[in-house]
Amino acid sequence: MRFGAVPLSEAEGAILAHSVALPKGRLRKGVLLDAAALGKLAAAGVQEVTVARLDADDVHEDRAAERLAQALVPDPASVHLRVAPASTGRVNIYATKTGVAQIDAAKINAVNAVHPMVTVATVPEWHRMATRGMVATVKIISYAAPDAAVAAACAAGQDALALRPVTRSKALLVQTTVGGRDDSAKGQRAMGQRFDRMGVSLGPKTVVPHQTDALRAVLAKAVTDYDILCILTGSATSDLYDVAPQAVRAAGGEVVHYGMPVDPGNLLFWGHLGDVPVIGLPGCAKSPALNGADWVLERLLCDVPVRPSDIMGMGVGGLLKEPPSRPVPRETA
Repeated sequence: MRFGAVPLSEAEGAILAHSVALPKGRLRKGVLLDAAALGKLAAAGVQEVTVARLDADDVHEDRAAERLAQALVPDPASVHLRVAPASTGRVNIYATKTGVAQIDAAKINAVNAVHPMVTVATVPEWHRMATRGMVATVKIISYAAPDAAVAAACAAGQDALALRPVTRSKALLVQTTVGGRDDSAKGQRAMGQRFDRMGVSLGPKTVVPHQTDALRAVLAKAVTDYDILCILTGSATSDLYDVAPQAVRAAGGEVVHYGMPVDPGNLLFWGHLGDVPVIGLPGCAKSPALNGADWVLERLLCDVPVRPSDIMGMGVGGLLKEPPSRPVPRETA
């Protein structure tokens, strides 16, 4: 691509690089300078304009963005995405359902390494998405990109984007009380908000004493009626063999992992009863503020596998905002 200032007499067929004010309105950058546009500029007394001229091996920004978006999402409907029309070298990609964004980070990085003019920006991997939320934007930086670069980017980014929709629709939150004190309303309300935004129905408030057998009994019964179970204990789960993890085992389930390098959210555990996930929530789940349990819950609601290595890899970016209601702040006076 050739870029620079030229006399008006040499500008026909080029792309206007900078907007130009006219007596009435503006001629905006990116417009193709045809005879009509040149006539407006001449009438306004403009003698020179800055333009971009495409070389034979260049691809116009809109065509390049369209090609790359199609490579990233070859079959949008099958992966619950919508690819918008190109404009000013940009193509936006949207979710068509509630779920989490499946991003192949290695492929996106490979696309962005091909050529400075060819870019893709996405939400974080496994980011919660509402219907019509923007998952990614493809942007060709300035007017055109070399055809070879566009082709290489398309090859590198093939099938890099998808949306994993919510597949679990019925949840139950089981809370425990210590010493007969029932403060379950706050947790029920906060978790209700989390499930509601994912389109998941939450069962009735369920509260039992903080005892392994009482918790085991309600879990064993609930597993037939719900497709995800959460436990919020009145006393924090402090060990892999504390009351709540032991109740999961006693009900015939398995505890897969305890603890996570996300704060707030350290005291999380998760496992399953048959094919029903069970999440032992940290106490911070009583607040609607973001915590590590959100990242695990949202993935499991969308049937995204969560392995111990996935949780242990959450530390970078895992220092989250501390809610004011936290009983023991990170920093004390």
